[in-house]
Amino acid sequence: MREAEFLKTLDEQDYIAKISYKMLQELWNKKMKNKRHPLFKEIVVEHFSEVKGEIFFAILCMVCFTGAELLAPWPIKLIFDYILLGKPVPENFALLESIIQKGPLFSLGVLSISILLIAALRGFFAYFQIFITSKVGFHLVHILRIELFAHLQRLSLSFHNRSKSGELITKVSGDTKLLKDTFSESALTLSSHFLKIIGMFVVMLFLNWQLAFLVLLTFPPLIYLLVSSYQRIKKRAKKQRKEEGNVASRINELLTMIPLVQSYAREGYELGRFEEDSKETLKESIHIVRLTARTTRVMEVITALGTVLAIFFGALQVKKGLLSPGDLLIFMAYLKQMYGPLRKLPRLSSKISKAMAGAERISDLLEMEPEISDQANPIRVKELHGAIVFRDVSFAYDKNKPVLKNVSFEVSPGQRIALVGASGSGKSTIAKLLLRLYEAQNGEILIDGINIKKYKRKNLRRRIGLVLQEAIILGTTIRENITYGRIDATQAVIEEAARKAHADVFINELPEGYDTLVGEQGATLSGGQRQRIGLARAIIRRPSILILDEPTSAVDAESARFIQSSMRNFQKGKTCFVIVHQFDEMESYDQIIVLKNGQNIENGTHKELLAGKGYYAELFRCQHLKTI
Repeated sequence: MREAEFLKTLDEQDYIAKISYKMLQELWNKKMKNKRHPLFKEIVVEHFSEVKGEIFFAILCMVCFTGAELLAPWPIKLIFDYILLGKPVPENFALLESIIQKGPLFSLGVLSISILLIAALRGFFAYFQIFITSKVGFHLVHILRIELFAHLQRLSLSFHNRSKSGELITKVSGDTKLLKDTFSESALTLSSHFLKIIGMFVVMLFLNWQLAFLVLLTFPPLIYLLVSSYQRIKKRAKKQRKEEGNVASRINELLTMIPLVQSYAREGYELGRFEEDSKETLKESIHIVRLTARTTRVMEVITALGTVLAIFFGALQVKKGLLSPGDLLIFMAYLKQMYGPLRKLPRLSSKISKAMAGAERISDLLEMEPEISDQANPIRVKELHGAIVFRDVSFAYDKNKPVLKNVSFEVSPGQRIALVGASGSGKSTIAKLLLRLYEAQNGEILIDGINIKKYKRKNLRRRIGLVLQEAIILGTTIRENITYGRIDATQAVIEEAARKAHADVFINELPEGYDTLVGEQGATLSGGQRQRIGLARAIIRRPSILILDEPTSAVDAESARFIQSSMRNFQKGKTCFVIVHQFDEMESYDQIIVLKNGQNIENGTHKELLAGKGYYAELFRCQHLKTI
């Protein structure tokens, strides 16, 4: 039951019920307006919670790998101190004592094999760590890309008109890949480095706390250097990703207008524009590399200072007999392994900075809310009668430049309506408002007596057919292009739609028929063939309301004849809006709506408007004078 009929069923004594119904509806609308789609952090946390077992196993492998790394220098110490130098074995090394008693050759063989075993353990744990983290990272990219793709489709047309397609492609493709690389390589590598640094420092502290304290003095400047470098690189990385989006937009724009560029011999001009965009990306990339290199250079100096202090004071302790040569050797081995990851941190920090910049860009995109959304319990319809009312409708793409001003008209079911006016008068905007691609700022639009805001958008759009002045063709088969209007269509239905659009004439002559692949944007088809496929797509949809942006204006005479014949048959019994550019067969329209500067200044039939000698009569006369 429709809302208006429902409210009428309540008599005057049910006034409170009416008020309660309206209050509940407003509360629901507010709730739906504040309802958010999954945001970046929520998506990531949910994904990680689903694979927490795998992540735990990856972390366990990382810990075991680090433990194997900590064990790696010990066989060398044991060989150096207890086999080569013949030092007495401590009491807590009973197993080693039993091995050494079997002779130096045997003990040397055992300790050499232990080096290989430790390396094998490192390889085993590294394999599972890399495999699991990469797998989780790829799944995360997959989920994020699906969410972003779905979200981009939800966002209003006004957002897409403001945005650069190349930058959106960069966010969906490039920024998500950066996150995968960061998680599967950088994040756990960073964690592994920190774990290794802490573990090795603990062992060094156990070996000789005085030397460990000297090494510790180098940590504050290293930490400050890394944190400050991370912040600067992240800021630059965000700008770099934006510039890369501009480059992608430029490439995308060029590929769509290649025929124009080549026809006007503007290759050099376009190359110059692309070079300017690419220079900005190059500039930011070099700046990031310079920051990374500068950080690495300073870090090399600081770590070298720590190494010098350890060697100098360690050698003094060896001279005094306070430290064995083997202990100094293993201490320096740990110091070298600890400083190794620290030296890699600037580059790792650079990668993470870029990924975090990408994450912010993805998060910003996901937090954008569609400007048009369904109300609570929207009306779903299978058919529309086609009665349409515009009541004082005003609309502006830019608030300071209204496109429609208080437009009002009524259309009865089954009428053919012509929208007439100069370019920019608001004809196409009326079509977009009917499809709810945009929302009117003032006034209301009714279909079958119900405000279109109360219909479910997808449901409403399925009942409206659209044929553009230049049909949009997908780079796939003819069959898929036609069934885009109705996915579940059978072969018989497809052929019937093609026959009604007079498209079967050329389709049957193609080698693969309906399975023929057309080029991107239908490049292998003529303009008339593209239009007939676009018309077949609208026919197969079986809409209640039809919007035509005069599809015959840009085709040859033969194609125009076929298309006009198809449209005459297809329009029967349907409310049809035609955006008119050529004043031909104007007598066939039930009503002509004349627009000027966003206002409908005249309504009527062809004869009535000519008799009125107004703006329509002037446009008609001017166009026919040009054709004489």
